[in-house]
Amino acid sequence: MMNVSRRQVIGAISTLSLVMPLSAALGEPRLALSGFDPVAYFTDGHPEKGLPEFTAVFDDATYWFKSAEHRAQFVSSPERYAPQFQGFCTIDLSRGIKTEPDPEAWSILDGKLYVFGKKRGPGVFAQDSAAILSKAAEKWPELRK
Repeated sequence: MMNVSRRQVIGAISTLSLVMPLSAALGEPRLALSGFDPVAYFTDGHPEKGLPEFTAVFDDATYWFKSAEHRAQFVSSPERYAPQFQGFCTIDLSRGIKTEPDPEAWSILDGKLYVFGKKRGPGVFAQDSAAILSKAAEKWPELRK
């Protein structure tokens, strides 16, 4: 039997928490959009914080909604409302990096929601969306893992 000290266990947990979120370590879907309601981008025209009592899971991510109505809309058509690339920053994905976005940096193009890591993201995306989307789509299968 191996003797492991409390200090070693705490150190290992601390190190693991730097490498991956606890939800991922436990096999739980991550909270997408930092808890912002994906339906609100379309219906309200701006991001709105969701509530943990109105949740749905889609494509390995948990989404919060500001109302039961928004949750019902999402559940009836998740492909319509869920952000592309599981809600990771589209521009960083095009560069081969998987990062969480700033939910207040977003754009809707051709009826699809894209989110970005920085406030300047929507402007950069607008200038060259075709190239960014092409590169992100190319790198996404590997980064998705």
